[in-house]
Amino acid sequence: MQSTERPIPPGEPIPHRKIIREWLIPMAQRVTLGATILLCIDYAVWVALLFGAVYLDAWWAKLLCGLIAGFWIGRLFIIGHDACHQSLTPRRNLNKWLGRIAFLPSLTPYSLWDIGHNVVHHGYTNLKGFDFVWAPLTQEEFSKLSIGGRLLDRIYRSGWAPGLYYMIEIWWKKMVFPNAKEMPTRRSIFIQDNLLICSFALIWLSAMVGGAVAFDQSIALVLLMGVAVPFLFWSAMIGFVVYVHHTHVKVSWHDDRAEWSKAQPFVSTTVHLTFPFNIGSLLHHIMEHTAHHVDMSIPLYKLKQAQNKLEALLPGRIIVQPFSWHWYFQTARDCKLYDFTRKCWTDYKGRATSTPVLISA
Repeated sequence: MQSTERPIPPGEPIPHRKIIREWLIPMAQRVTLGATILLCIDYAVWVALLFGAVYLDAWWAKLLCGLIAGFWIGRLFIIGHDACHQSLTPRRNLNKWLGRIAFLPSLTPYSLWDIGHNVVHHGYTNLKGFDFVWAPLTQEEFSKLSIGGRLLDRIYRSGWAPGLYYMIEIWWKKMVFPNAKEMPTRRSIFIQDNLLICSFALIWLSAMVGGAVAFDQSIALVLLMGVAVPFLFWSAMIGFVVYVHHTHVKVSWHDDRAEWSKAQPFVSTTVHLTFPFNIGSLLHHIMEHTAHHVDMSIPLYKLKQAQNKLEALLPGRIIVQPFSWHWYFQTARDCKLYDFTRKCWTDYKGRATSTPVLISA
């Protein structure tokens, strides 16, 4: 059979997802030992940073440890994210346990993340009414919000508060003992996973208090630097990462399921954000996000290779964005609301901030 691995010029239709995934089969091989060691190393670093937040005397040293600990929660979460996708190791039951363990520092209930992320977000990426993650409002929807609701949306999309969005709209509403409106399906495993993260939170708090007493440190300062700062940093980190993965003037949202399906959403709704000095590797390559959406079975330690192959075989089709703070805040200014009729982003006054898509009658 003739190989389909050839660059697809921009004028040609994008191949079916099945064909594209065949290109990536060699990158979907998973290992058990290496993945488990990676988790153990990241956990050891996180615990060491918390110890520093307790033991060190200078407030700035405690703060530095707390901030880096928050970043390391992100690294552990990415490992758990892979395990939840069953892409970390080839062992399904092991992935479930490793995922739960990796999710503990971020206080993420595994089963609820599985539903919201794997089923909803990956199943319906950027489809309005299904995918709820950073889903933009229309101008009509925004105008119907209360004064407080409009203010909160402006804060969320200011570029300064991705962590606030994540904590309120994702973590608190949809994962921490969600009500029937947020999670109509009721399963005992949801309660069990929430009790698990609550138990871990109590252990974490107790360990910090015990450490503060043992080393004659201020309990309030240790709780601030060893618990609050890491969790707030982590929340800002995940809010930022999810925002930049799917918010860009070249990324479209859809409100029609048939139209969305034709748009090849696994390619057209994701952004590959690049950083200098190989900084992306510190995030376990989660920024190679197009490859992840094409094939969720590709482990984090093969994502860079898979992304490079996709960009070579689909030239001009994948959004590759070099990161800069100028770009980020310009995106925040441009991507406020979405006009599903003109297929473009708008500001809060309804003025187009991305190129509208002309639709023939």
